[in-house]
Amino acid sequence: MATKYHDYYKTLGIERTAGTDEIQRAYRALARKYHPDVNKEPGAEARFKELGEAYEVLKDPKKRERYDALGADWKAGQEFRPPPGWGGWSEGGEGGFGGTRERSVSTEEMGDFSDFFESLFGGRGGVSMDFRGPFGHGGMGGGTRAGPRPPRPRSGADHEAEITVSLLDAIKGGTRQIALSADGNGDSRTYDVRIPPGVTDGTVIRLGGQGGEGRHGGSPGDLLLRVRIAPDPRFRIDPPGGHDLVAATPVTPSEAALGAKIDVPTPDGSVRVTVPAGSQSGQKLRIRGQGLAKRTGERGDLLAELRIVVPRTLTPPEREAYERLAAASEWNPRTG
Repeated sequence: MATKYHDYYKTLGIERTAGTDEIQRAYRALARKYHPDVNKEPGAEARFKELGEAYEVLKDPKKRERYDALGADWKAGQEFRPPPGWGGWSEGGEGGFGGTRERSVSTEEMGDFSDFFESLFGGRGGVSMDFRGPFGHGGMGGGTRAGPRPPRPRSGADHEAEITVSLLDAIKGGTRQIALSADGNGDSRTYDVRIPPGVTDGTVIRLGGQGGEGRHGGSPGDLLLRVRIAPDPRFRIDPPGGHDLVAATPVTPSEAALGAKIDVPTPDGSVRVTVPAGSQSGQKLRIRGQGLAKRTGERGDLLAELRIVVPRTLTPPEREAYERLAAASEWNPRTG
């Protein structure tokens, strides 16, 4: 039965007069484009095998000479019936093309070359193929390899989730147990997460090997936990993502005007600070080393933000005192 003629020059998109370098460049470009590890479109693998078959013939001067003997006027799709004697011709052993090969594999082992190729070069079991390609050894550059290949190991995907921690956990660190749903199927998995001191809002904690499963022996992915610090009623982080804390600190008008010593809460307990005389609302007093921990081991600062407050109701003595102050004072804050 006649087989279909394959125009290898057309397959690689080159002229019959193309030199070895041009053939190699054309194959490299097309092999990269259609390699099954890169191109997942239907037909890409078949196209890659056609390219490999064409390059296998045209890169070898002796194979190309035998192929060219068919004549330059052959068109793809025409019937080809090899002349008597061609079917028993083989290469790769004594009396064949000769030359040094890195590795030889029979067409019986490869199993994916066209009937035209087998008719031209001796049929199944009669042809040895060399796996040397233009890109080196193995992978995309492993040559004109065809037929089933063992799947390449693929690493699992990284999974992401958010974890909310308290301000105290962010400062001092600790261990938290969290449960995350698995693949949205209602099941959950529990993790013991170590929170290092000094995490800030947006810090990512990586749990190695706790992500998606690898394929074909590949390593599993990681679980990436993005930290969110829960609001604290006593402190705020300023600026967001930084290491300094701000604590709103109420003071009386007399404390602000005359100066005073007051207790200011910090994450580690209260600290006694001095309010300078003439302090204004919004003024900040810096307490060093009472903020969030840094990667260096040091800590940011706590800023006591003064807020002058007055009593909502006054006792008779307090009212009398404020009235005497109002009568005695000539200062007008609206005029400076």
